[in-house]
Amino acid sequence: MIIIVESGSTKADWILLDGQGHEIKRWSIMGFNPYFHSSATVEHVLGNHPEIPTYAPGVDQVYFYGAGCSSDHHNKVIADGLSNVFPHAHIHVDHDLKAAAYATFDGVPHVACILGTGSNSCFFDGENIREEVPALAYVLGDEGSASFIGKRLLADYIYKRLPADLQEAFTAQYQTTKEEIFDSVYNKPNANVYLASFSRFAGDHADSPYIQAIVRDGFEKFLEVHVRCFEEARNGAPANFVGSVAKAFEGILRECCTDMGITYGRTQAKPVNRLVEYHINVLRVLDKVARA
Repeated sequence: MIIIVESGSTKADWILLDGQGHEIKRWSIMGFNPYFHSSATVEHVLGNHPEIPTYAPGVDQVYFYGAGCSSDHHNKVIADGLSNVFPHAHIHVDHDLKAAAYATFDGVPHVACILGTGSNSCFFDGENIREEVPALAYVLGDEGSASFIGKRLLADYIYKRLPADLQEAFTAQYQTTKEEIFDSVYNKPNANVYLASFSRFAGDHADSPYIQAIVRDGFEKFLEVHVRCFEEARNGAPANFVGSVAKAFEGILRECCTDMGITYGRTQAKPVNRLVEYHINVLRVLDKVARA
């Protein structure tokens, strides 16, 4: 059996396949990011899952693509945890950017973009992946992401700069204080996920001109820094997107691309589905299971 995982910092989609590529199970569980989670955390969460331990002994291959998995050191954190859960499997850990590139590739060289909890981009020509600028995470970067939107919302809420109707709605929904916000952002772990959680409020009030303005500002910053940095994008190569924010505000994203002279390709709602297809049809992972 094979498991293919597409993991952001907030959640991960897992798909279990049999040796013929037929789906057996799929799970949506918390995302693992080696900047915030240890090998022990990975092992603990998966080991206590109600179903995964039952299937684990029969898994031959695990392909895990995750946020923060961009170096051998960080990949090993996740791989060690997975190895303890799937004792007979070959473990493959790689960057979520590669998953985005695979999931949105349709035969045309393109810029693959992530707009989820965080944000990032790369250029994929069908064989090679190239990055031009680094992702600076939620403190310095993550332009256009859920954490970017959440950070703006929280700041304006504390400053009392939200429109009156949104200030009232935010207060009623979250019942939080400046002290609680500061504690969650500056003292507790996973501040990026905490900030990103408030993007749901933006989605619930997507018709508000204020919400549309901060989303547009984030998208414009992202496109300028992370898409226009590629010569290919400036010359017409399409930009394709994955991530919850890209999907929730796809109309604004498309408009921003048009306004900035960027060819909008498409937004993939569930990248893990296309990721599975790519592994079966292009990477031929079933052949590896058959040879095992």
